[in-house]
Amino acid sequence: MDLTYLLDHISEAWLLTIGGLIVGVVFGAFAQQSRFCLRAASLEFARGTPSERLPVWLLAFSSALIGTQVLIQLGEVQAHEARQLASPQSLSGAVLGGLMFGAGMVLARGCASRLLVLSATGNLRALLSGLVFAVVAQASLRGSLKPLREWFAGIWTTSDIGSNDLTALLGLSFNAAVIFAVFWFLAGLVFAWRSRVPVWQLVTAAGAGLAIPLAWWFTSSMAGQAFDPVQVEGVTFTGPSADTLMLVLSPPGDVLDFDTGLVPGVFLGSFLAAFLTRELLLQGFEGGKSMARYMTGATLMGFGGMLAGGCAVGAGITGASIFALTAWMTLTAIWLSAAITDKALSGYNATKNLPAGPVGNNP
Repeated sequence: MDLTYLLDHISEAWLLTIGGLIVGVVFGAFAQQSRFCLRAASLEFARGTPSERLPVWLLAFSSALIGTQVLIQLGEVQAHEARQLASPQSLSGAVLGGLMFGAGMVLARGCASRLLVLSATGNLRALLSGLVFAVVAQASLRGSLKPLREWFAGIWTTSDIGSNDLTALLGLSFNAAVIFAVFWFLAGLVFAWRSRVPVWQLVTAAGAGLAIPLAWWFTSSMAGQAFDPVQVEGVTFTGPSADTLMLVLSPPGDVLDFDTGLVPGVFLGSFLAAFLTRELLLQGFEGGKSMARYMTGATLMGFGGMLAGGCAVGAGITGASIFALTAWMTLTAIWLSAAITDKALSGYNATKNLPAGPVGNNP
């Protein structure tokens, strides 16, 4: 699509921000309606009790992969210009950060995107956890935790193996990548049929996934037509959440870009979806111990997400959709860590005669 007309009437910075806002609204609305949640999906898988959350995640994940790969093949997305492929990435950060993020996700009962979506519906637990996540992410990006993050990240990088492009490393063709994605899409449909997941939930799950190629397409189009340099990127929440926090606390001079609109867009989209379906509901903490667990989880996600170069969406779906090796390593580490953490919590609860933690409820 030619953006010349829009660029002639809207400044590049504002158009990037509006584009981020639109992508955010799409993702937020569909994620809220589909109950998209990596934490719940991973726990269903780990416990061997697949229900609605696992097929929802699989459909969102596979839709993102298929849509992105098709756009790359059509020449609409320049994946080689994305940060994940254009510059060296941390392999050690992907592993360690993914492990930390997965544990934090279970403790906080939601990944970064899920906390943001739930915050807009009135969930104060998710709102406070999201703020802690953003503070720690900012400290890891530019603050006191930056040296520690950089040390861990420098242990092992993609420079040591020559590339972060998994398709190039494995010699995969476009057809192989699409067949792989279609397999998981069909697997999601099978799980959905067995669990009798409503069609609307499946449609909105796919819609949430398709927000990722929409972001890739828009930023690629802007990069090719704008005068100033534009970063080709998808949907992620670790860096944008940190930047949004600083924008609110101490706005710098020139702040308009794609990420500026993304986080508010997700919040707005989720709020509108919840409002229209009458799902707005104020919820708070149940006690001090519960609050401590949420804050610990948010802290682990903030540092882990920044170390890994992305969150459950940014690395786990956006990075995976262009087959960045570090993204797949992060995603694997998140799933593994979530299962281990859930097992440990279940063992602890058993010793205290407490019920096992819930899978699919709101955090």
